[in-house]
Amino acid sequence: MQVLRQLPQVRDPNLLVGAATADDAGVYRIDRDRALVQTVDFFTPIVDDPFVYGQIAAANALSDVYAMGGRPLTAMNLLGVPTDVVSLKVINAILRGGAAKVKEAKCVLIGGHTIRNPEPVYGLSVTGLVNPRRMITNTAARPGDLLVLTKPLGTGIITTGIKRALASRVTVQKAIDSMCALNIIGAELAERGLVRGGTDVTGYGLLGHLGSLCRASGVGAEIEASRVPVINDEVFHLIAKDCIPGGSRENLKTANAFTEWNGVPDERKILLADAQTSGGLLLCVRPQLLDDVMRILKKYRAPCAAVIGRIRRWKKPEISMAAMN
Repeated sequence: MQVLRQLPQVRDPNLLVGAATADDAGVYRIDRDRALVQTVDFFTPIVDDPFVYGQIAAANALSDVYAMGGRPLTAMNLLGVPTDVVSLKVINAILRGGAAKVKEAKCVLIGGHTIRNPEPVYGLSVTGLVNPRRMITNTAARPGDLLVLTKPLGTGIITTGIKRALASRVTVQKAIDSMCALNIIGAELAERGLVRGGTDVTGYGLLGHLGSLCRASGVGAEIEASRVPVINDEVFHLIAKDCIPGGSRENLKTANAFTEWNGVPDERKILLADAQTSGGLLLCVRPQLLDDVMRILKKYRAPCAAVIGRIRRWKKPEISMAAMN
């Protein structure tokens, strides 16, 4: 975002969502009922299995379209590899993993681009469709909305534990299952008109993405830290062993400037700032629609459906924690 702020602002009446609000994807209106959703995302390997890495990277990129309430139409591979180190077999496995998730999303893979790179990177450029009147954006949160999280936190800590050979097999598999799960629920809820405000939770952590949502919507938020779901309790053991990504540490430093902690323990602070990969959606739900939203989350087997707080009228700090007992 610091780089994008230096670029000239695009002024076009059909540009419905651009870089100015730090939302999950760009949206460009085609006509009254259709708008294009465009995004791109890629990263270095976070697990050892190349097929699973491809799945996670693809799910992560597709998530930006779902987070806007859209459905992916087409995708293109973005791959960088050190060809003298990574074999063709491994490259094929990465691409097959990505293709499997694209197929699951009922999206069409139409090509891509590969370059030589000192370390592997993989992801997708994705184009989707959304109804302009049924979008989910980070500018649509309103005071009184309940905050619902659809995936537990902890993937950044666990993937760091994987690199240090400290995470158990059970915990690793739970993290992989979560990261591979598509956020299709975003499109389902938007198309029913049940959710207008929200974001996904990825590299800036829960607090970073919620902070962007609060600023874009001109609101504040209160979180009940004890209600925020975690993949499992081993995450806190990994935190105690200092399995904390550098990105999560930076997220926490940034969050301290706009968060009132009210006695939240340090390990919970790290969790709330943990840099997620292919995380869940953070949805702003009107209280009278909560039962309908929860029913759909259950129907589509969302990894979790946790009410973790609410949107309130803006004041500083932007985010506060409910007082800890």
